This record gives sequence, C-alpha cells and structure tokens, in this order.
Amino acid sequence: MDDKLTIFIALTGIAVLLQAGVLLAMYLAMRKTTNDLQSLASEVRTKVMPSIDQAQQIISDLRPKLDVIAENVKETSTTVKDQVQRLDATVNDMVDRARLQIIRADELLSRTLDRVEHTSEVVQKTVVSPVRQISGLMQGITVGLEFLFAGRRRNGRGERRPVPQDEMFI
Repeated sequence: MDDKLTIFIALTGIAVLLQAGVLLAMYLAMRKTTNDLQSLASEVRTKVMPSIDQAQQIISDLRPKLDVIAENVKETSTTVKDQVQRLDATVNDMVDRARLQIIRADELLSRTLDRVEHTSEVVQKTVVSPVRQISGLMQGITVGLEFLFAGRRRNGRGERRPVPQDEMFI
C-alpha cells in the first residue's frame, strides 16, 4: 500500500508541477498580451486622439452655425406657414367670388331665356296669329271670288278648281 501512496503522491506532484507550468505559461502570455495592448493603446492615443480632438473642435465650431441654421429654418417655416394661410384665404375668397359670379351669370342667362320665351309668345300672339287670321281671311275671300267667277265659267259638270296650298302665308 505504501507503493500506491508513493505513486499517488508522485502523480499529484506531477499534476501540481504541470499546473504550475500552465499557470506560468498563462502568466507569460498575459504579460505579452498586456504589453501588446499597452503599445496599441499608446499608438491609439498618438494617432486617434488627435482626430477625436479635431472632431470635437469641429463640432464645437459647427454648433453655433447649426443653431443659426435651426433658427433660420424655424423662421422660414413660420413665414411659409403664414404665406400659405394668406394664399389659402385668397384662394377661398376667389372661389367664393367665382361662385357668386357663376350664380349671377346663371340668373342673367335664365332671365334672358325667360325674356326670349316671353318675346316669342308675344310675337306669336301679336304677329303670327293675326297673319294667320288674315291669311285665312284672304284664302276665304280668294275661294269665294273664285267660286263666283268660276260659276260663270263652269263647264256644266260642277267641277271647281282646287286652291293651291303653296300660296298660304307662313
């Protein structure tokens, strides 16, 4: 059993030494990585930091200009809004006036058509009806005269000469 204990202690010692070696390798690798990172950090500080400083300087220089631009945009949008409201009021006024003019034109046209119709009725009553009556009277007189004069010229059969309708006036 002593033999087993010695082997166990030897294996444990080897494992401890192996662990120590691994830890030493990790330490050396970590130290090398730390040195690399420190050199990289110093390189970043020397190369990137001036760029960051320049960017901060540019931003601080641009800030007042951006504030002025923002104020100008605000004033411009207010002015444009006011102008659009004025334009809207003007367009609404023009539409209202145009609507009124269209209504007036429609009323004028309606009155004119009513007057034309009334005038046509008056002409019909005062001119055309009397002309028809006179035409009918003249036709009656013509037929009467033809009858009287034709009575002397009759040839015994009792035929009358027809009145041509083309002579009617209208």
